Amino acid sequence: MALVAVTVAATPLVLGGCTAERRSAERKSAVRPAERVVPSPELTLAPADLSRDVPLSAEVVPLVTGGKITTVRLVDDKGALVRTAPREDGTAWVPTVPLQPQRTYTAEVTATGDSGGTTTRTTTFTTMATSTKPRVTSTLYFADKQTYGTAMPVTIGFDPPIARAARAEVQRRLFVTTNPPQPGAWSWVDDGSQVYYRAPDFWRPGTTISVRAGLEGLPIGKNQVGDADRTATSRIGRQVALEVNNATKQMRVLRDGKLIRKIPVSLGKPSTPTSSGKMVIMEKHQYTTFDTRGEPNGGYVVNVRDAQRLTWGGEFIHAAPWSVSDQGHRNVSHGCTNVSPANARWLMGITQIGDLVTFTGTEVRLQSGNGWTAWNTSWAQFVKGSALPVPQDLRPTPHKRAVAGASPTPTPPTAAG
Repeated sequence: MALVAVTVAATPLVLGGCTAERRSAERKSAVRPAERVVPSPELTLAPADLSRDVPLSAEVVPLVTGGKITTVRLVDDKGALVRTAPREDGTAWVPTVPLQPQRTYTAEVTATGDSGGTTTRTTTFTTMATSTKPRVTSTLYFADKQTYGTAMPVTIGFDPPIARAARAEVQRRLFVTTNPPQPGAWSWVDDGSQVYYRAPDFWRPGTTISVRAGLEGLPIGKNQVGDADRTATSRIGRQVALEVNNATKQMRVLRDGKLIRKIPVSLGKPSTPTSSGKMVIMEKHQYTTFDTRGEPNGGYVVNVRDAQRLTWGGEFIHAAPWSVSDQGHRNVSHGCTNVSPANARWLMGITQIGDLVTFTGTEVRLQSGNGWTAWNTSWAQFVKGSALPVPQDLRPTPHKRAVAGASPTPTPPTAAG
């Protein structure tokens, strides 16, 4: 009987020990923190996966929610890396060279969330064949490895002109960087034949400007495509400006804002007047021929020396030994600025393509697009010609303007003679 009592008495002790351990474990489980779930950003890509007939101007466009893009990698169908660069606003990554026709590309993009979670997506797409649509011919009037004047606008010409509805897409493929930074804006000539890029004030001497017109394969409207991808990098040289006053028949030559010479001139006679306005030196020729046969008020052929083009319409500064006695007194030219041979030769040595030339007091105004007329308007008017919104810090403010002469604070030439 005693054995039975011991056994019965012992049983609760064993059961009591097991219950105590279980409750302790439960208490420990109750206070253990829950595992933290790190959210990952949402990420979608364009072009969409398996897209075909993608334009050669395609860009990798990531749309991310809850994070930011940290890596973008683009490779072709042979595994070769294609370099890309982000747009300033981060909306797309642009291949630094045109994509090739009928090739397959894969983009791999990673986004990182604010809490450290990551999402990686890939998209594979195939480009279109070489387009049979008519090409818009573009001309970049900004050559590589040159030295330009402080008023040099980046100018791109188009043939045929760009319709208003297509200008925003074209403008999005035009890129300019400056070192040191001096941001600017694009502005279209009304007829779409040219687009200019400049800053609110003249370029600072020593600035390096890099340009890319990435138009190859770009759909332009419904029935045209861009012709080529063009790039150039050049620098800005010394600051020189010319000021021509019809009332005095004198040209003032300024360097760094200081007058260094006065030159007598003869401008266009009343029947063929010189234009008033702000022009930019476009070309320089030690020797050239003006052939005006077939043009209004023309019909002559003349060889000239030391000629500097100012307009598409044929206004030049050039040596005119035949009018030296008139220079400083009366206008006898067909619209050009006549100077003596010695002064023309001296000007060729002091000026640069991209220098500003300002004319005042003549009978007619310079027409927009007749030359590189980016400075022939205020900054407030200039930015109205942009097909895309202008950044807030470049929008005009009262009392801010560029001052002429200030230091930063394809066919044979024809002429009026």
